[in-house]
Amino acid sequence: MADSVEVGSEAYEQYVEAGEILTDVLDAAADRIEVGVTQLEVAEFAEERIRELGGEPAFPVNISVDEEASHAAPGADDETEFGEEMVCLDVGVHVDGHIADAATTVDLSGNPDLVEAAESALDAAVDAVEPGVHTGEIGAEIEAAIEGYGYNPVVNLTGHGMDVYDAHTGPSVPNRAVDSGVELQVGDVLAIEPFATTGSGKVSEGTDTEIYEVVGEGSVRDRRARQLLEDLEQFDGLPFAARWLDSPRAEMSLRRLEMADIVRSYPVLKEAEGTLVSQDEHTVIVTEDGCEITTN
Repeated sequence: MADSVEVGSEAYEQYVEAGEILTDVLDAAADRIEVGVTQLEVAEFAEERIRELGGEPAFPVNISVDEEASHAAPGADDETEFGEEMVCLDVGVHVDGHIADAATTVDLSGNPDLVEAAESALDAAVDAVEPGVHTGEIGAEIEAAIEGYGYNPVVNLTGHGMDVYDAHTGPSVPNRAVDSGVELQVGDVLAIEPFATTGSGKVSEGTDTEIYEVVGEGSVRDRRARQLLEDLEQFDGLPFAARWLDSPRAEMSLRRLEMADIVRSYPVLKEAEGTLVSQDEHTVIVTEDGCEITTN
């Protein structure tokens, strides 16, 4: 579980600042998504804009299309262009480790109701947030809103708490009604992210991977892998993209570090082929009388 944040503290102000930067970047990046534009162009624009505004990416920009739900990101020299697709754009910003995480969906496919289903679910979830509310109740609000549009929530993806230099910690915020969970407390920092789908509501791992994270300690014999591990300290334990690395033969070194359980990869998470997924997400801080949305 994350430590609670006191309203008005320096940490609180940094969470708010990260949210303000993210709101600017997410809107500007979403406006650039159109047929014929490359995914890499949008991702690099967003990441550079974050830095220009005084923040740092909390994780690589996720650009998921159609059945993809999460962990999809363009690689170096990727020339993939947007087509007539459902595009989920998920962006993270941190200010001295204090994180904001938000997402939006740009519909180039002609399915606006699916986008509206996720947006409506997020609105309902945020309205339910207050001290003492059970996370399962928030999940129930998300599930009811999405099913009200005739779609399914993605049940094996959840929202999550955030802490300093930790983009995914407790509590989990489910996208369906569950009995397990916790009661929210004042100062909790949460990313609430409903996913709506035309599929069955479960994602599985694909084969593509562009996002990694240092998750353990240890040593490897390979010199290049040892050097890369030193280079990875710049990310302070947060997820990074393989395309961010300048190290020679970085891909091979990443594989060696992953085999040693020092680095973890995040394969793309996907619904069934031919389905569509939409996403909407805000970061909130639980307050005495509800919550403050930092990414609004």
